[in-house]
Amino acid sequence: MLSRMDAFLLVHVGLSLLGIFAGFVAAGGMLASARLPAWTALFLVTTVGTSATGFFLPAPHGFGAAHVLGILSLIALAVAIYALCGRKLATGWRPVYVVAALASLYLNVFVLVVQLFRKVPAFLVLAPTQSEPPFAVSQGIVFLVFLVLGIGAVRRFRPLTGATS
Repeated sequence: MLSRMDAFLLVHVGLSLLGIFAGFVAAGGMLASARLPAWTALFLVTTVGTSATGFFLPAPHGFGAAHVLGILSLIALAVAIYALCGRKLATGWRPVYVVAALASLYLNVFVLVVQLFRKVPAFLVLAPTQSEPPFAVSQGIVFLVFLVLGIGAVRRFRPLTGATS
């Protein structure tokens, strides 16, 4: 039987993985200039959930990098939600939304890579302290993928007002 903390961690990880998947679907919609409201809502809700629940996980060294990433993610999500819901992607808010949404997705993927290198034995052997080249190269590739995705999405995401695609 799972402890409460193990169950909580399972929920946190589930939200994170679902948020990442939904985020990539929503990002694909941005590249296709489609709003995909259900996928976007799922992405935003689950990513807020994973960022918020992360603060309740045990932190071996007190306030640290994970908390900073959580705060940055929640700020980016607040901006994205405001641009999408409050400003309805009007004029200059469209690129703000794209950048903020993709920044929060990037932070989730960044943490996923960190966790893979911490928890998966094959990756742990390659970068036991996460200061080795395989870890840096992996994170560099993730960053470059998101940079290209972000540039493409800012250029292409021009949904019609009120579009429900």
